[in-house]
Amino acid sequence: MRNKRFIAAALVSMLAFTASAQTNEQSAQPSAPLEACYLSNISEQVLCGQLSVPENYDQPQGRQISINYAVLPAVNENKKPDPLLILAGGPGQAATELAAMINRMFSDVRKQRDILLIDQRGTGQSNPLSCEVSHVDELIKADEDVALDRMAGECLARYTEEDLTQYHTVNAIKDFEAVREHLGYAQVNLYGGSYGSRAGLVYMREAPQSVRSATLDAVAPPEVVVGPFGAHGAQSFDLLVERCAASQKCNETFPNLKQTYLQTLKNLEDKPVPLQVNDPLTNEPTDILITAGRFTSVMRVGLYHPTTRQMLPYVIQQTNTGNYTPLVGLMGSIMSQSEMYMGLTLSVLCSEDLPRATDALLRADADNDFIGSRTADAFIDMCSVWPQALRPEAWFEPVYSDIPALLLSGRYDPVTPPTWGALAAQTLSNSRHLIAPQGSHTIAGHTCANKLVGEFIETLELEALDDSCLQQQKPAPFVLNANGKGL
Repeated sequence: MRNKRFIAAALVSMLAFTASAQTNEQSAQPSAPLEACYLSNISEQVLCGQLSVPENYDQPQGRQISINYAVLPAVNENKKPDPLLILAGGPGQAATELAAMINRMFSDVRKQRDILLIDQRGTGQSNPLSCEVSHVDELIKADEDVALDRMAGECLARYTEEDLTQYHTVNAIKDFEAVREHLGYAQVNLYGGSYGSRAGLVYMREAPQSVRSATLDAVAPPEVVVGPFGAHGAQSFDLLVERCAASQKCNETFPNLKQTYLQTLKNLEDKPVPLQVNDPLTNEPTDILITAGRFTSVMRVGLYHPTTRQMLPYVIQQTNTGNYTPLVGLMGSIMSQSEMYMGLTLSVLCSEDLPRATDALLRADADNDFIGSRTADAFIDMCSVWPQALRPEAWFEPVYSDIPALLLSGRYDPVTPPTWGALAAQTLSNSRHLIAPQGSHTIAGHTCANKLVGEFIETLELEALDDSCLQQQKPAPFVLNANGKGL
């Protein structure tokens, strides 16, 4: 099960109307009853509920599914009426499973506003589409022997009642709107990270009257194709190599880092390394084959966050010398991340993105010496057996809106580069795009951007935001040895 989670995590891991920016200062009490509940790693009671919606909105009397949600109530009694609605990433993350992180990130927002978490259909407790098939032998297989199409097919076989073509972004927004109306909120403030930024843009298109403001972090506009991440990962890795070369200590400790990486990759392509290690989650002895594909997957996912990014030069060097402990440790940190509901991931990407991946786009994405075409190939294999449906071309046109929108990007982001944020901003007439020079993926989680989000939601004054804290942030130091030298 955990082996499967690693494979899934390594692959992944993410318009013409306007709305008034005026707030409604009347009572913000939800109109629907909620039950007290506890969410993981939040000590206090919060509020939870579920709402039944059609699986297919064109068949309102047909099969119904339950949408799960939670409200983190505002701390102050005289709260504002418009909550912060969290749009989770992936696609495939469950918003309620991110509650503790969201509660920390947006503690200032919660002083004045409720925070609303809705599990997107196919995730969490909203008719989850989990693909955690148990194959204890997967990590001892060579890359060419891992049959991702078979894995996807086995997952698909579990869902005989669901119409998986109904698990898409537009229906997700309809679900969110149903919950908003159910709870009696007139408008919401959106925060969407990664794929959640795309969901936010679709929300602005589908229900503009319901959106007071939108924060889009690690922007993936509808017109771009998500899934092939080779070129963006390579760009991010090259920036890492440049920064190491510019750091005296890093350059002295890890000279010729790019060449070391390429040599390590070639060695593993020529001869994968069998190991027996303690499972990083269970501590039980586990057989594993260190392959080029697994190595590059860990490297790519390691670029997502400064905490793991700063470890990569050391991990590369140690792997090259035959010490695989740091690599396995980093693999364990990936496996311990929040679950990705791969059935939802595939239902979205296989119909909304991969059909738009032209041969030219795939060739360009594969033209790199970092991970080549591995991520695109993986999704292509899985999508070959997953149900697909033709989507309207209008779904993938730029979103035009004058809803106040704050766009956030990290310079080192390996999946949603700042150019995507700039692209989205071109058709958002009331927006501002901020780039964190030291930021990576979803910068509200590791820079001062969360404070800027709070200020923006409170005032809606984009130009007044002082982003100097982003510009002045110092780069995270590189880890130089097993004792954490350099930190």
